[in-house]
Amino acid sequence: MAGELHFQRIPREYWRDRLDKARAMGLNTVATYVNWGLLEPEPGRWDFAGENDLAGFLREAQAAGLWVLLRPGPYACAEWDFGGLPPWLLRVPDIRIRCRDDRYLSACRSYIGRLAVEVRDLQVQRGGPILMVQIENEYGSYGNDREYLVALKRAWEEAGIAVPFFTA
Repeated sequence: MAGELHFQRIPREYWRDRLDKARAMGLNTVATYVNWGLLEPEPGRWDFAGENDLAGFLREAQAAGLWVLLRPGPYACAEWDFGGLPPWLLRVPDIRIRCRDDRYLSACRSYIGRLAVEVRDLQVQRGGPILMVQIENEYGSYGNDREYLVALKRAWEEAGIAVPFFTA
């Protein structure tokens, strides 16, 4: 039984309380989106502190006895502006997002590589709580570039992510 719990929307001091409440409701798994734009507000400037401490949230979930479905996108939607993509992408003239535009995919690979540093050791096969990783969200209603999805999957694999992948 899983429920959504979005770590970047909850003050860090309340994470454990919310995770314990999810467990008390009978859940054994939480799904959490990742907002790339909050983690990388400017190209190459990363912020994994406070509410952005993804690894810290994952460890708290595990300590609360919960598994995690990680939903990092790169496009998350989650009713965030620009679906959680960093707004600086729009400074690139004529960039096309959520497809095989080389400029977009290059930015995605950078994000995936950096995020993987935070979560690689927290996959279930390494003793962590991450069961699966979602690599895009609501894509079927947006586009049908299957090679784009394959490119994202390959980028996650090259970054050392080996749990099953999914999309919705």
